[in-house]
Amino acid sequence: MKKYLFISTITLVLFSTVLTSCSDEFVDPKPEYSIDSENYFNSKEEYDNALIAAYDLLQSSYVNVLLGEIASDNTLCGGESPTDVIGFQQIDDMIHTPVNSNLRDIWNWMFAGVQRANYILEFQNKTDFPGKTQIIAEARFLRAYYQFELVKWFGGIPMKGDARFKIGDEKTVPRSSVEEVYASIEADLIFASANLSPNAAQQGRVTKAAAQALLGKAYLYQNKFAQAAASLDAVITSGKYKLVTDYNTIFEAEGENGTESVFEVQYTDVEGAAFTCLQCSEGNVAVGFSGIRNYSGPLFSSGFSFNIPTEESYDAFKSGDKRKDVAILDINAWALANASYDKGNGITFGKGNEDTGFFNRKYLPRKRNNDAEGDLNLTNPNNYRAIRYADVLLMAAEAYNRGGIDDGKARTYLNEVRRRAYGDNNHDILTSGAALTDNILDERRLELFGEGHRFFDLVRTGKAAGTIPGFKANKNELFPLPIEEIQFANGNWAQNPGY
Repeated sequence: MKKYLFISTITLVLFSTVLTSCSDEFVDPKPEYSIDSENYFNSKEEYDNALIAAYDLLQSSYVNVLLGEIASDNTLCGGESPTDVIGFQQIDDMIHTPVNSNLRDIWNWMFAGVQRANYILEFQNKTDFPGKTQIIAEARFLRAYYQFELVKWFGGIPMKGDARFKIGDEKTVPRSSVEEVYASIEADLIFASANLSPNAAQQGRVTKAAAQALLGKAYLYQNKFAQAAASLDAVITSGKYKLVTDYNTIFEAEGENGTESVFEVQYTDVEGAAFTCLQCSEGNVAVGFSGIRNYSGPLFSSGFSFNIPTEESYDAFKSGDKRKDVAILDINAWALANASYDKGNGITFGKGNEDTGFFNRKYLPRKRNNDAEGDLNLTNPNNYRAIRYADVLLMAAEAYNRGGIDDGKARTYLNEVRRRAYGDNNHDILTSGAALTDNILDERRLELFGEGHRFFDLVRTGKAAGTIPGFKANKNELFPLPIEEIQFANGNWAQNPGY
């Protein structure tokens, strides 16, 4: 049975009020129990509660994952019609503008995560107790995680050190440069790597290896290949992680928090959710969005048919690659294989916008009990495997190769992933140099298909233009700051080029 890292809705709402209230005072009808944000952090329990609130925003990163695929060449937007979630449709077609509520969600929710982490760090020296360094290290990891998402999507962001943003800061605190944001991320993750425990005290909490892996990824995104190789190798040589034999099991319930999971976002269906507050859901909203429209049949449940794999991406998997049918569901082949379902009536399903007959199988909603709270499509319990060991191996391979450090080691890590994919060593890659780089990047697409990395891999390696339909160089590498933020800043924050 999973142990979930979250607190009750009522407690979280009250705590969020403390974090975001425009007033310094949190008013309670019973004065003896009143508390304000400056009077918090008087005990270990209060630091723990603040940390849980900082973790909670990870669940809202479902939209980052969904759009990381839709924005790429892997999938089409889909949905019910060409106007279903218009912000998604515009990003798919690369015609998005600063007026886009879904991009605003990414900005708002990731900044809320930064704000909650900074709340802890602002008061990190207020009260001492055994184990506080671990809490501070987790808070710094989370801030780095949220800032990494923001810098990937939007470039330079405003930063305020170990302090919360307050009303009016948007007019005085400038946008930091991309280099400054990465410097902050690196400092946080170096501290976290040095101070986090190798073993999580509770399922879902970050570990030393998670910090090392994210640090290696941040280095890789900056082409700091030697540093990336060293940080990623520390995870590999720790001996704590290994590739599971059966690729399919990774994405089923029994594969959650397994030996291949370096960092995993926890989801559950024990709390309800509604479209009026998607970030409030404790479930993985992206799963319901990716589901088969009006589906009735074995294993899966229905959804909204977004994030539709293209035929080209399906064909990118070579013959013998066992990942193909795990990554992408061919609904017509599935229907044929299950013709005897329902006493021979077979499975039924509908077709949505941009239907290709393919679905992102890794994160399709699985059948479960119907006693979950709220809308079943918004409360799927499928965890998101944010950093998998296979990803670490491929990032390390890329760092060793692109940095001109050791192509032999790069091939070793690459072929470890391929041998699991094909079940033999007959498909090993023997190339070197630029050809090996292409092999590694191709492998990343296949191994990590549907997991939200593709758009950013293409951008950071300079391969997005000409690969992603509609992508304009020197513009679409970044997304626009929401128009509301530009207006609030009153000229203090410049819009990204091209928007």
